[in-house]
Amino acid sequence: MQPSEAISAEPVHHFARLLSNCIRTNDLKLGRLIHSRLIKTALTFNTFLANHLIYMYSKCCSIDYAQQAFNELSDKNTQFWNTMLSAYSQKGLFEKTFQMLDVMPDPNVVSYNSIISSLTHHGFPRKAMGFFKRMQTQCGSGFLIDEFTVVSVVNTCAGLGSLNLLRELHGLATVIGVRFNLVVCNALIDAYGKCGKPGYSYSIFCQMRETDVFSWTSLLVAYIRASRMPDACSLFDHMLIRNVVAWTALITGFAQNGEGDKALCTFKEMLEEGIVPRASTYVGVLSSCAGIPLIEKVNALVDMYSKCGDMISAMRLFERLDGKDRVTWNSIINGFAQNGNGVMSLFRFEKMIETDTTPNHVTFLGVLSACSHCGLLPEGFQYLHSMERKYGIVPQLDHYAILIDLLGRKNMLGEAANLIKRAPWGRDNIGMWGALLGACRVHGNLKLARRVAENLFELEPDNAARYIMLSNIYAAAGMWGDARTLRRYIYDRGLVKETSYSWIEINNIRHKFIAKDKSHSQLEEIKELLLKLVDPMKDAGYIFQIECSYFLVDDAFC
Repeated sequence: MQPSEAISAEPVHHFARLLSNCIRTNDLKLGRLIHSRLIKTALTFNTFLANHLIYMYSKCCSIDYAQQAFNELSDKNTQFWNTMLSAYSQKGLFEKTFQMLDVMPDPNVVSYNSIISSLTHHGFPRKAMGFFKRMQTQCGSGFLIDEFTVVSVVNTCAGLGSLNLLRELHGLATVIGVRFNLVVCNALIDAYGKCGKPGYSYSIFCQMRETDVFSWTSLLVAYIRASRMPDACSLFDHMLIRNVVAWTALITGFAQNGEGDKALCTFKEMLEEGIVPRASTYVGVLSSCAGIPLIEKVNALVDMYSKCGDMISAMRLFERLDGKDRVTWNSIINGFAQNGNGVMSLFRFEKMIETDTTPNHVTFLGVLSACSHCGLLPEGFQYLHSMERKYGIVPQLDHYAILIDLLGRKNMLGEAANLIKRAPWGRDNIGMWGALLGACRVHGNLKLARRVAENLFELEPDNAARYIMLSNIYAAAGMWGDARTLRRYIYDRGLVKETSYSWIEINNIRHKFIAKDKSHSQLEEIKELLLKLVDPMKDAGYIFQIECSYFLVDDAFC
């Protein structure tokens, strides 16, 4: 929807909805257009819309525009003042906040709540407590306080670590009849825990009619702060919903209490539950792994993240680990190579050599894979030759297979075939011949494809995938008769190709795809995105391969 179309209608509720959308999407441009329309139609005098407008500017990080809209108002009620106070205080602009409070005609409990909460949030708990006292002085004989005040000041007491002030506030709220709703109780559980009184937290928890994940997590953290790990574990086991905060707290608790093995076991369970770790989670994990005997477990975590394609998490662990051994370096080198970042893989290899860490055959699998991804053919052969000459490592078939793949990418198929013949036991290696057959399909080399396929048929006569690939090569060359004959042979022998699939995980949900799959619930959105990617892919030089096997349907067997 274009901005000009969005403001075509003029009802108040319509503009209010548009301003709410501006807040949700952080669309300041549309917000300015709406403001302009409101001025032209004199709707800026509407109290409801005027307050929406100021709030929109404050949420879109445009305090100056909010102030301008506020200044244009001839009749400012308390709600307008509070909106501006909240805008300035939430941004930490306290000098401007205090100036506005001083000239505000009738500040109320909302005014002070906003300031107290923001001061505590920005790390000024003593200043917040001072405003709470000023708030009560202004009130005179009574107490100016509601549940929002309690939550704000309870957090202030927690920030100060003042148990006495916390108990006084708790008692005051009880006497004057403040409603102890879920938010208030959760704040008290958290505050008593931070003040070192998990027993008080538990007492409040037991009196609550309704609890949520924050209630449970706050009580869990309270036990952990007091090093009451048996109580924490018991509570954790009874939690119906365990979020990343709860898992991280338990891991950190074990680490701080010298139970590194339990921390790592908990971390493993967390990953198996599909919970995505935070940076603070890694701090606890690495604290557990501070001892040298546990470095193997860190290496396993680096390797696991690499294989899952999460190189950010893998590097976060890698960089924070002291005393990296060869396995650590191998995990990160191979991880970058497997995820297509050959440049970073080779960079890490050079850093490994600089630390005088001796590489092994696993290291060079990553290095050669990096060369393959980057198309570095001369460098790939240099690394292969250096294995034996410089490091005394005899290249294995897997190393040769990577170079076969690299030669195939370069359309140097004859050289690839010769390398297979020169490699030790290369003629009997299925992986090498398979890589070469795939390269023949990409580059349309029918003559070599036949020779390669014959070798594969001898090595694995029951692998349907090899016959299907050759059939596709025939079809691509227009040799439909040969393609159908081969497909008939597959059918008569009852060979079935194992279904291959791809998957991707988004927001802890795994999406699985197979070739020509049309069952996904978001198929139309996926197709729309793919169409948008076609032109950029062409511009980048990608040549699309049309799978002629699509025309070889089951009817061809009849």
